[in-house]
Amino acid sequence: MAKHDEEWWMRVLILSINYWPEVTGIGAFTTYRAEHLAAAGHDVEVCTTFPYYPDWRVPQKYAGKFGLTEERNGVRIVRCRAYVPNPVTPIKRILHEASFIAALTLRALPRKRPDVLLVVSPPLGLMAPAILLSRLWGVPYIFDVEDLQPDSAADLGMLPKWAVKLLYRVESTAYRHARLVTTLTPTMRKRIIEKGVAEDKVGLIEPRMDESLIDLLPEEGRAFRRRYNLGEKFLVTHSGNMGVKQGLDVIVDAAARLRDDDSMLLLCVGNGAECERIKRRAAEMQLDNLRFLPLLDEADFRGLMAASDVCLVTQQRSVSEIVFPSKIVTYLAAGCPVIASVNPECEVAQILHEAGAGTVVAAEDPTALVVALSALRRSDMRKAGENARKYASERWPSARVLGELERSLASAAGQAMRSLAWKGSKP
Repeated sequence: MAKHDEEWWMRVLILSINYWPEVTGIGAFTTYRAEHLAAAGHDVEVCTTFPYYPDWRVPQKYAGKFGLTEERNGVRIVRCRAYVPNPVTPIKRILHEASFIAALTLRALPRKRPDVLLVVSPPLGLMAPAILLSRLWGVPYIFDVEDLQPDSAADLGMLPKWAVKLLYRVESTAYRHARLVTTLTPTMRKRIIEKGVAEDKVGLIEPRMDESLIDLLPEEGRAFRRRYNLGEKFLVTHSGNMGVKQGLDVIVDAAARLRDDDSMLLLCVGNGAECERIKRRAAEMQLDNLRFLPLLDEADFRGLMAASDVCLVTQQRSVSEIVFPSKIVTYLAAGCPVIASVNPECEVAQILHEAGAGTVVAAEDPTALVVALSALRRSDMRKAGENARKYASERWPSARVLGELERSLASAAGQAMRSLAWKGSKP
């Protein structure tokens, strides 16, 4: 963050269902934001559950525990136990979120009074403890919307109509009581405003790029290829969550059409609710040109990005144009050309067109995906990679994005942050 004439201090309490050591989705977002605030000198505490995503399993390290407090990079992490279903169904997911919200409320009540609450949604039901704690302590909350849960549920037909209507009512209540509503993209911000929220009450805090990906070395890619026996094949990668919204069948079907091209390998890296089904389907079709790897550590993930010739973003046709997968920021920061099999009106499609960093094809169309792969392979991919890095560096620099987060919290608190002089006598 840029230096200021006066250093500031706040006590911030973050409510989030996902946090470190989760490395995808909301967990990654919340972790780097909390750690930035702590590094800037603020007192930061996170109320969360034990890690489970995207595997939907709690690691053995945390098994059997009902609560735990730990610290990492200056952030106090207060964990509570929640029900974690496996396999995941819509009803079980509701129970999962409800159990977390109840347990979190009990864990948060005894915490020290913060200056401001940062509430990360989904789950949308976090608005209940947010309103309770806000009124109890007399402090404001920011409602940070990472996914418009009611819209997603409606688009995917995951819940009955009465349940979707209830979600919309909960959403409206969350927005009404928040001091500020923030979200990831201009399209999501526009959708929230269209729901009746005042324009000056809806802020934009975009994802930040990982600047370390700019410095990927060719040797990292070569080492990754050797470690996983990938040879010199043209490597097409999908990484991250493997859930329903990702519509990963399009990759399986594209691999089937490419089975006779032994110079190309499709690689799916990650885990999620659909992972095992997709693996079984690929095995049944005997697709030797489609491989799977679990979530990778930081060093191997850098190697993956350095080794990848093309990266994929895929979504179901029914997924709303407002859904924003964070992997697009990672891909572009790493200088990877992208093919997106998505709704042509969505945010990802707009970004790729603006950046000149890849190609957009129709969602769930494996033939179009194969054609796009062949065309991109014949094109100047180095230029697309350069465009990707340039766009990411200009749109999502960490200093600007995280500075905006800090300013939003200060604004929501309704005060110029406490002076550094208070640090010696924090309440």
